[in-house]
Amino acid sequence: MQESPFKGKTGLTRVWNAFHYSMAGLAAAYRNEDAFRQEVWLAAVLVPLALFLPVGVLGKALMIASVLLVIVVELVNSALEATVDRISLDHHHLAKRAKDIGSAAVFVALLNVLVVWGLILFA
Repeated sequence: MQESPFKGKTGLTRVWNAFHYSMAGLAAAYRNEDAFRQEVWLAAVLVPLALFLPVGVLGKALMIASVLLVIVVELVNSALEATVDRISLDHHHLAKRAKDIGSAAVFVALLNVLVVWGLILFA
């Protein structure tokens, strides 16, 4: 098993490489994942809305964090799905389970947005 040639880089070189890998990952997710694109556009609406709503700073932070959590979970779910597909495109109950659990995680993150926003705006 061979290690990545980029392992072992330290300092600013590592940070710079990590930044570029992250940007490439965001671009790939946006380009290839419909759900990610939809959630980015939802965040583009909800984050500014949270900033302008008449709620306290903590409320704004929680509202924005709940939206960003959806983005994070969708990225992890997309990576999991790509990995499962890379291993095999054959139908297998464990592959289905992995993908369904990833989808459930995104669903729970979306429910979290509803609960957080609902509690802050209507409680």
